[in-house]
Amino acid sequence: MRSESEIIERLQEITKRPKGSGITLGIGDDCAIYRPKGSAEDLLFTVDLFIEGVHFLRKTHKAAQIGRNALARSLSDIAAMGGVPRFCLVSLCVPRWASDRWVAEFFDSLAQLAAHTETALVGGDLSRGEQCICDVTVCGVAPRGKALCRDGAKARDAIYVSGALGGSARGLESRKGKAWRRHLNPEPRLGLGVFLRDHLRATASIDISDGLSLDLRRVCLASGLAAEISDPPRFRGATLDQALHGGEEYELLFTVRPGIEVPEGFEGIPLTRIGTIIKGPPGEVRHNGSALPPMGFDHFRK
Repeated sequence: MRSESEIIERLQEITKRPKGSGITLGIGDDCAIYRPKGSAEDLLFTVDLFIEGVHFLRKTHKAAQIGRNALARSLSDIAAMGGVPRFCLVSLCVPRWASDRWVAEFFDSLAQLAAHTETALVGGDLSRGEQCICDVTVCGVAPRGKALCRDGAKARDAIYVSGALGGSARGLESRKGKAWRRHLNPEPRLGLGVFLRDHLRATASIDISDGLSLDLRRVCLASGLAAEISDPPRFRGATLDQALHGGEEYELLFTVRPGIEVPEGFEGIPLTRIGTIIKGPPGEVRHNGSALPPMGFDHFRK
């Protein structure tokens, strides 16, 4: 198993959903979906790891930034599904090098974002170890049957992205200026996700966490189609490669039916059409007429 997708495919093969379980969507999307009997809402569940030495470095990331990012990453998954967060569970392996002040700043920052997004912190787990490892589970809600998934794109749908891409990758490279601040402080697009669900009736959606090229491929694979795109909007100073393949953007990539009028922006966030869903080999993405390899971030790629 040489990639994350191969491990996920293996898990899909060996797991089954019990009949009557209420699980309407399992492994393979931004969230799992559970439908309580008789409820007008579906429950969305997501979980994300944030690991020292993999996702951040203690010499470059302050405790407050780590705490905020740990929650923001999972909130972005809820946003991608057009959901509204309700509560979160936080597990933290406190590193031996961390002071009492570091732990306080970590949780103060996380709690601040939780309060801002009305996401109640209701529990979790604490342990001690050699490195900082944080695991955040978020439960959100969406109207019954209305959550945005990856598999709903249709041929001729228009492809859009929010914001400008490549800023996080540029910031990680330069470690200065607006790009670095963009990398350190991702903003989950929760309001936009609900707008896509209720007003644009988006057919598919995903948050760009591992790079446009890889995440668009995931939408195409799930939908059984291909895509043709042009250059995406770029964060100032970012290269085209950073915009196409850079991860940790947490902008939304979405598709809408032909003829849907998409505004130029939503609450100050630009919305830009970058291409079209087309018939073709499932998962194939073409950029300006040439095949675009999925060069985004994969933990397991050598």
